[in-house]
This record gives sequence, structure tokens and C-alpha cells, in this order.
Amino acid sequence: MSTEPTSAESRKFAEDARETDWKLPSFGKELYLGDFRFDLIHPLPADDAEKAARGKVFLEKLRTFLQDEVDHLQIERDAKIPDAVIDGFKELGAFGMKVPLKYGGLGLSQVDYNRALAMIGTWHGSLGALLSAHQSIGVAEPLMIAGNEEQKQQWLPKVAKDHISAFLLTEPDVGSDPARVSCAAVPTEDGTGYRITGRKLWATNGAIADIVVIMAKVPKSEGHKGGVSAFVLEYDSEGITVEHRNQFMGLKGIENSQTLLEDVFVPKENLIGQEGQGLKIALQTLNTGRLALPAICAGTAKWASRVAREFGTERVQWGKPVGEHDPVAQKIAFINATAFGLEALVDVTARLADSKRSDIRIEAAVAKLVGSELGWQVTDELVQIRGGRGYETAESLKARGERPVPVERALRDMRINRIFEGSTEIMHLQIAREAVDQHLKVAGELIEGDGGLSEKAKLAVGAGKFYAKWFPNLTHGEGQNPRSFDEFGVQAQHLRFVERNSRKLARVTFYAMGRYGAQLEAKSAVLGRIVDIGAELFSIAAAVAYAEQQKAQHPERAREIDELCDLFAVQARRRAKALFHELRTNDDDANAKVAKGVLSGRYSWIEEGIPYDAEDQSLFGDDYKQPTSAAAGTGAGAGAKTVTA
Repeated sequence: MSTEPTSAESRKFAEDARETDWKLPSFGKELYLGDFRFDLIHPLPADDAEKAARGKVFLEKLRTFLQDEVDHLQIERDAKIPDAVIDGFKELGAFGMKVPLKYGGLGLSQVDYNRALAMIGTWHGSLGALLSAHQSIGVAEPLMIAGNEEQKQQWLPKVAKDHISAFLLTEPDVGSDPARVSCAAVPTEDGTGYRITGRKLWATNGAIADIVVIMAKVPKSEGHKGGVSAFVLEYDSEGITVEHRNQFMGLKGIENSQTLLEDVFVPKENLIGQEGQGLKIALQTLNTGRLALPAICAGTAKWASRVAREFGTERVQWGKPVGEHDPVAQKIAFINATAFGLEALVDVTARLADSKRSDIRIEAAVAKLVGSELGWQVTDELVQIRGGRGYETAESLKARGERPVPVERALRDMRINRIFEGSTEIMHLQIAREAVDQHLKVAGELIEGDGGLSEKAKLAVGAGKFYAKWFPNLTHGEGQNPRSFDEFGVQAQHLRFVERNSRKLARVTFYAMGRYGAQLEAKSAVLGRIVDIGAELFSIAAAVAYAEQQKAQHPERAREIDELCDLFAVQARRRAKALFHELRTNDDDANAKVAKGVLSGRYSWIEEGIPYDAEDQSLFGDDYKQPTSAAAGTGAGAGAKTVTA
């Protein structure tokens, strides 16, 4: 009998780990409900003067260290971060940027932490991975969220100074479905701790870590609630083996591992929070921890702006700089406007995190989603602008006497960001779940419940009262007033657009729930578009809020700030309009039908005529048979070929 969790059980597991309360206001939540609360992000919270002063000093030291002491070409060439670089980060205090002063850290704000990671990640992607994995999701953040004071006193000074940390959740058979975690933490008979056995995959810093946070499932028993739980663990504990240092398309210096744990003892004092709270702690960690990733994406976009500008003016073709040719000019404009928009999105969300006046679970997820998707487009366009020089490695460029601009490396390093810390597809599902939270509270049982007609009739009355009041408010608002938001000048039109279309988005979400009911969860393409529309609207609002702040601080740049903000908003509006259109007109059903046919072997004849490496088939076992037209029932008559590993 299978012990694998069913789809319903996996959904319930994830749902139980969610934060169900909204104790603080959320701009993103209200936006998806059709209520444009610009007052929640404008004016932006001011910097803490003391933290800002510390941050300025640190950022200058960090810049000097990177430029003078870190050879990014060597890291790429050796696929290794030199020990001297890691030691230099330790001396700077870079491993304790987010750790409070009282625990030996630098106590930087989220804003300055993001700025540091943007700088570091742009110098080399593996450096950003090293430091963000260490303190965005490593030991420090979970302990600050759910650790007790004794744990903080014991562990935080270590990770702030010189103990590298990692986060061990993923397993070879477990990715985005944590209900399937098989790594076990069995309580010892004497009650002093647990024995952990299992294998963890893709642990960033896992090849060199000193301390780790590990997620393992405690079996339910007398005196033990059980469930996936979080533990802090010394990485040199007996029974821990780093089996493999993983290598990837990009991030060539990353110390990412597959780690085996065999009957590893962990004291009960090392349990973070309570048994069964592991996934909840992980999700809370990511609410702010995942802001590191869009910060790095924004930094790369800013770097791309400079590379595109320099190449666009220096490279001459057909009698004028290539940047003056319209196809290239379009790309340069997109890169610069996007750099502004991403910086705005990251800055706004970071300030909300620092101020602690908002619940930013949606905002952080949107920042990650938008940052990774637009960051990828930016680097792809940058490669196209530089042509062959964009595709050639920096090492090769240098060897033949040209500037070693690592554009192809930036593209490879950027690609993982659409997968790291929640893939785009998982982000769509997560944000969608939060966006429809109010609807599920009001009508969830009506939509998903299996009660009888009498029970559903009662539920319908309650839901009807809510929607009778809520839905009429979606038909009119300030966005229809041509004079509203006039105090924002040229940006007023964009705020009106956001206000109008947040209400439209809420309406189409309501219609989708009515059309698909409980099946809406399976309509990932529909949910993805709904989420992406909201993300574009949030990005526009964030860009305007950030522009207003920047103009106040740099009045001499006001015109230039307005120009970039305006262009970013125009581009985001175009994307949002296209997504609204695709909700009505799309190929979803046709795609789903063909995909089902592909998986059944219906179109396997398309695979004919290309060679296969026998080792590539090992995933399917030694008895794997290559699909054929005959096997798929198309009558083509080709014989089946057995490929053995």
C-alpha cells in the first residue's frame, strides 16, 4: 500500500503551514481585491538614520573590497570562490549583515542589505548566492523568526562572524511538495534529542557549511506532535557526508551539495520552534528572505544599463553608433526603464519590511516573480545588443585584447532566478492562493465543500451578503476621474490605470471563481495571468512611489526620473492589457490536449531521426523502450527500440 500523500493531502499540508491571519495591512492583498490603497506605500517609510549611517560605511567598504580584492574572472575560471575572498567577507562582517548588533552582527536595514547583495551579485553571481543563502534563508533568519533567546545567543554570533550556514529542505524526490519530505527525525528513547536520517539535495553552501538548518519529519507518537520540523545542526556532526558538489549552467563558484545524513544525533535544544512548525517557519523566512533574489536581479539590470549604454555609443556600424539604430535603441530603452522599475519594486518592498507596518507576503513574492522574469529578459536583450561579444566569454574577450565584459555569464547566472526559492509556476500558485484568500474565507466551503443542498443554501446566504456589498464597489472609482491623482503630475495617468484595473482584476477573478469553481486551482494558466496582471499593477504603483521619493531627494534629476518611470509604467501597462486579453483568448485547452497526447506517446514520431545517449535514458530504467509511432497507435509501423543504460 502506497504511503505517498495524495494531491488533496499535499494541498492540506501546505495550507496548514500558511499564515492564515492578516494582522497588518497589505497593499498587495487589497490590490487583488480591487482596492487600490496607494496610501499604504506612499509616502515611503523613511530610513532609520543610525542604520543608514552604518549601511553607508559598510557599502563603501564592500565596494572597495570587491574592486580591489576579488577577481571575478578567476572565480568563473576555477569554478570556486577563493578562501581569501570568503575570509575577506568575514572580516568585513558581510556574513552578519542582517544579524542584530546585540548578537554580533552589523544590524543593517533590509534596504541596505539588498543594496549590498545587488553589488555582490553583480560582481559574480556565486558571491550573491553564498551570502544570500547564508543569511536570507540560512540559520540566522529562521532563528530570528522562531528561535528562543538561548538559541539566538548561542548561534547568531557564530553565523555573524565566521560560521557559514545553509538551508536543507529539498530532497532528490521532493521539490515543491514538502508534504513528501522523507528525511526522518526520530526522537531518542532517552528524550535527549533526535536521530536524523535522510538525503538532502541542492543545498546552497552545503559543500562548505559549518552550521545548517535542516527540515526533517518527526513521526507522530506519544508525547510528540510530529510533522516536518526545523533543527539547527552543527555540520561536522557524526553521520553527515557531503556526497557531491553539484555543478550548474551558471553560478560556477556556488558550493551546492547533495548531503547524506545517517543516524545523526541532534539535541532537543536544537529544535527551532515546535514540532510540526518547520514548513511554517520556512515560509515565514521566505517572506523577507526571498527579497535578496530580486535585489540581485535589479542590480544586474542596473549593470546591464551601463553595458548597453557604453556599447551602444562606442560600437559604430553603418555610419553611426549601434545604439542609434532603432532595433537596438528599443532594447536599450527597455533595459533602462526595467532597471528603474526593478529597483523601485525592491526598494518599496524592503522599506515596508523595515518599517514592519505591513504584511508583505504578497509583495515579497511579487518582487521575486517580477524581478526574476524581467531580469531574464534584460540579460537576454543585453546579449542580443552585444551580438557575438555578448555570447563570447569574458575570459576569451580578455585573451584577444578586448574588455572582459561577462555578459554571457550574466545570462547563465540569471537563469536560475526563475527557479530559485520558488519557481515562477510555484510563485503563481502561492500568490494566487493569497490573492483569493478573502474569497475562500467567504465562499470556500460553498465552492469546495461536499455538504448537502441545505448546508450550501446557508453558506450561499452568507456569501451573498458579502458579495452584495463588495461587488458594486468594483464598478466605479477614482481611476475613472480624469483629474484624480493630479498631484503626481505625468505619473497620475498611471495611478488611474492601476486603480481602474485593480477593480477589473478583482472582477475577472470573481468571474473565474464562478466559472471554474473548485477546478480553478487546476487552471494554472488562468491563475498565472491573474497573478501577473496584479504584479504589473503593483510594479507600476511601486515605480511611482519610488519616483516621488527620488525626486524629493534629487530634485535635479526630476525630469529624468519621470521619464524612466513613465516608460516603465507604459511598458507594464501594455503587458497587463495583453494578459487581460489572453484571459479571454488563449490556447490553453488546445495546449492541454496536445500535452496529454505527448505524454501518452501519441506524437512520439516527432522524436525520430535524432541520436540518444544511452545514459540519458537511465531515468526510465534499463528496460526503457523509446516510444514509436506504432506503439502510440498511429499505424506508422516502426519497431520499438530498447535502450539500455
